[in-house]
Amino acid sequence: MDLDWNDDQRAILEAVETLCAQHAGAARAIELDAKSDWDEALDIALTEAGFSEVALGGPDTGALEAALVVEAVARHGGTLPAGAQLLVAPLVAQRVLPAPVTLVSLAHPGPVRFGGHARTALVDCGDEARVVELGPARREPVPSNFMLPVGRVSLDADAGEPLGAGSGAVLRRWWRVALAAEALGTMQAALDITVDYVKRRRQFGRAIGSFQALQHRLAMCTVLIEGTRRLTFEAAGLGAPEEAAAVAAAHATHAANEVFREMHQMTGAMGFTREHDLHVFSMRLQALRLELGGASTHRRAVAASRWNAAS
Repeated sequence: MDLDWNDDQRAILEAVETLCAQHAGAARAIELDAKSDWDEALDIALTEAGFSEVALGGPDTGALEAALVVEAVARHGGTLPAGAQLLVAPLVAQRVLPAPVTLVSLAHPGPVRFGGHARTALVDCGDEARVVELGPARREPVPSNFMLPVGRVSLDADAGEPLGAGSGAVLRRWWRVALAAEALGTMQAALDITVDYVKRRRQFGRAIGSFQALQHRLAMCTVLIEGTRRLTFEAAGLGAPEEAAAVAAAHATHAANEVFREMHQMTGAMGFTREHDLHVFSMRLQALRLELGGASTHRRAVAASRWNAAS
């Protein structure tokens, strides 16, 4: 797959980068986390600029372009469910859903990202997916250290609008692509912060980034992130085939675990403190790598897809 972006894709990236530079960032994420809130202002800015409809397609846009937007928002620390709203919901429900949108799996119960604020839930019920409108009685915020608002969603078994037989599998495929795109942007930001740190931090009279051992570890993380990039955008560009989506999510969640550990070690665990911007991104990686059952579930999906294809 050619990952040299065309003129339209570069224009989309430049536009979303400009909006995120104005409305997102680590400081904004920290401010919102203190209030356990989501970034409605950024969501409005993206919607007014037309990014909420990119995935629905037009002469020059579709799933790949939406994945580019999701990655950029994550890389800038945007506190909104970009993957759910900009990629998954339009492609599964075939329309823009009222924001914020949360993704819920009945097979993996528990608190979900943005569950305490969501107006809409897109629910994986197994074979079928459903769209459920959420009022205050159906949602409950839960304290979290993930640098993202988390909450529980209360759902009846037959609540909401059914999207038809097989829609559950479609939801899971795009959910995995969105997870990989968000993890990609988040890992890239964590790596960029760490590289800047090791360039400035001095020990034994020299920057610690000049030590070969750290350079090797940074190179390993770069390889993991670049692998995630190619697998994610390939899956999005191909329309989220089951195996490609599962491979992208499996690799991304594995990479997220490795990047989390390495970035914290290289910064002397400063990223665990609220005084350092790294925690904005590294703690989000913990939420992303656990979602939808985590790496083991994605790997089982890879195996099942290959076995079914072979049969």
